[in-house]
Amino acid sequence: MTGSKQRDRQGKPLKPSAAASATVPPGGASRLVPLIAETTIKQKVEELGHRISQDYRGMHLHLVSLLKGAWVFTADLARQLQLETSVDFMEVSSYAAAARSSGRIDIVQDLQASVRGLHVLVVEDICDTGLTLNRVCRELRRREPESLKVVSLLDKPARRVEPISLDYVGFDIPDKFVVGYGLDYRQKFRNLPWISAIAPHATDLPDRKGT
Repeated sequence: MTGSKQRDRQGKPLKPSAAASATVPPGGASRLVPLIAETTIKQKVEELGHRISQDYRGMHLHLVSLLKGAWVFTADLARQLQLETSVDFMEVSSYAAAARSSGRIDIVQDLQASVRGLHVLVVEDICDTGLTLNRVCRELRRREPESLKVVSLLDKPARRVEPISLDYVGFDIPDKFVVGYGLDYRQKFRNLPWISAIAPHATDLPDRKGT
């Protein structure tokens, strides 16, 4: 990351991990620029878990995790919730065979059970254009949940195409392609415990999935 320090939604500076700056995992012809440290992510997930637990006190909360990027965040967030919870997974694609979002979603993996009458919280890794998240929310509302909210660990407002209401957000980030903590570049780097911007030597980096 270059320029001024990035900050979270409370204005606190994000502290890059020393390990992240020293380590580049094998398998990618790219350099990683530390953006959000492992300890900073952990603190933010704890904070989000506390806020959500307060807001849903006494209720059963049903988490809908959007695959593949949100599974790490979902697992950590679920362990912070002082609530009766259940979890289901949905995988959607806005690509088809194209390199860019087609503007519509295809459900690759649907939910295992109905959300009718449930308090549903969609768990997403990153929101940028708003296209896919808006379409997911419209589809879920059609299934008649009792309530529907969204938590996104990352928000990239510079990429927004459609307005979307995010009920809980961890960090605002600049318009950079990011990996780690579940997010990938060609299925690599999901296992990193921190989040880094990725700067490829080549210029063929695809757009993030239009979320």
